[in-house]
Amino acid sequence: MYAGNLSKMNAGALAIAVPGQLAGLYTAWKQYGRLPWKRLVSPAENLARKGFKISPYLFRQMRITESYIKADKGLREIYAPRGNLLQSGQTISNKNLANTLSEISKYGMDAFYNGSIGRNLVTDIRKAGGIVTMEDLQSYRVKFREPIVANVFGFKVFTVPPPASGGAVLILMLNILAQYSRSGLSGSLGVHRIIEALKHALAMRMNLGDPDFVDVWKVLSSMISPSFAARLKNSINDNKTFDSDYYGSKWDQVHDHGTTNLCIVDRERNVVAMTTSINTFFGSKFLSPSTGIVLNNQMNDFSIPTATVSRPAPANFIHPSKRPLSTMAPTIILKGGRLRAVIGSSGGMAIPDALYPNVLYYENFKSIFGDQYEASAQTRAALQKKGHTLRSTYDWTICTFIVREFDNSSSGKLVAVSDPRKGGFPSGY
Repeated sequence: MYAGNLSKMNAGALAIAVPGQLAGLYTAWKQYGRLPWKRLVSPAENLARKGFKISPYLFRQMRITESYIKADKGLREIYAPRGNLLQSGQTISNKNLANTLSEISKYGMDAFYNGSIGRNLVTDIRKAGGIVTMEDLQSYRVKFREPIVANVFGFKVFTVPPPASGGAVLILMLNILAQYSRSGLSGSLGVHRIIEALKHALAMRMNLGDPDFVDVWKVLSSMISPSFAARLKNSINDNKTFDSDYYGSKWDQVHDHGTTNLCIVDRERNVVAMTTSINTFFGSKFLSPSTGIVLNNQMNDFSIPTATVSRPAPANFIHPSKRPLSTMAPTIILKGGRLRAVIGSSGGMAIPDALYPNVLYYENFKSIFGDQYEASAQTRAALQKKGHTLRSTYDWTICTFIVREFDNSSSGKLVAVSDPRKGGFPSGY
C-alpha cells in the first residue's frame, strides 16, 4: 500500500482511515438521545460558520504544524488565508464545514456515509492520491462491545475494551499497585514502583488488537487478573530498572498521538466518557476542500516495519475493515453501586502513562496560563540512580475528570476538573 514510503502513513491522503466519529455519535444518539438531532448539531454548525477565536494552545499547534498547513490548499485557506498563519486571538471560520454540518443536522449520518457529503469527500481524497471509496463509507459499521470491568482498591472500574488498549493497561497497573500498602506508593520509591508496573502493562499492550481479527481474550484476561498482577509485582526490583525484554516486551510500541476527551455527568447521574481522535495534530494534514473536514491519519496507528520499528506487532497488522490499536481509556468508576468518578485523557501513548519503554518522560514547562509543571530534582535524581532514562517534555497528557462527593443527599456533589495544560475549564449548570 505504501510501496516503501512510510511517510505516507503519517501525512497525506493514504494516511486516512474510514472516519467513524459521526457514525458513533449518531448511533449513540439513536439509542439513548432525547433531544432532536438537529438541536445537537446546530451549535457546531454555528461555530464553524460564525467562527471562533484562536486559543493560545491551538495557535501553538498551528505553529508546530505550519509547514503542513501551508502545503495543503484546504488547510491553508482556513488557517493561513493570506499566506501567513492567523494569530492567537484572531477569528477563524470554516464555511464549507458549516454547510456540511447543516446537511448532517437535517439528514443524519446517512448524508455522510451514503450521500452527497460522502461522494464529495471521496472525490477530494482520491484526487489527493487516496484510496477511500464510497463502498468503504457505506460498509462502515459501529461496533458495540462489552466494557472491561474490574474491582480495584474497593472500586468497580468500567473502561473501554480492545482495540483500545489504555483501559487494560490502566487496570493491570492498578492491580499491581494494589499489592502494595498505601505508604508504599509515596515518594520516589512509589514513583519507581508505578513506572515499573507501567512497563509490565505496556509490554502486554502490544499483544492486543481488533478482536474481530485477533484473539485477544487470553491476554486481556491476564491483564485484568489480580493473581497475574501479584506475580508481576514480585518481579519488580525496588533498587533498579531493566531493559524492555525483562518485562516480556516482544513487539515495538505504536506511538499513537493526540485526542480529545469529554467527561459528562447529568442531573440524573447518567454518565458519558468519550475519547475521540484524528490522531496527530491536524490528522493527515489534509482538509477536504468541498466538505471542510480535516481528515484523520489513523492508518499510522497500525504496526508495520519502519526504520524505528524492527518488531511490529502481528496483532496490529493492517487489514481491510480492521480497527487499529489505540491507547484510549475513557473510564467510569463506581463505589457501592453509585457513581464515584468519570475520567479520561488525551495524549496518545501518554494517556495511561508518560513512558515509552525504556524512556521516562517528565514535564518541565510553563503552561499557557503561566503555571509551572516540573518533576522535582530530587525525584528525578532518585529515579536516575535506579537506572531510569529521563527526558523532559511538555503538556503530553491532558486529563479531564468529574468526581462525585458522597453526602447525605441522593445525588451527591459533583466536582469537575479540566486540565489547564490545553487551556480548558469545566462547565456546568
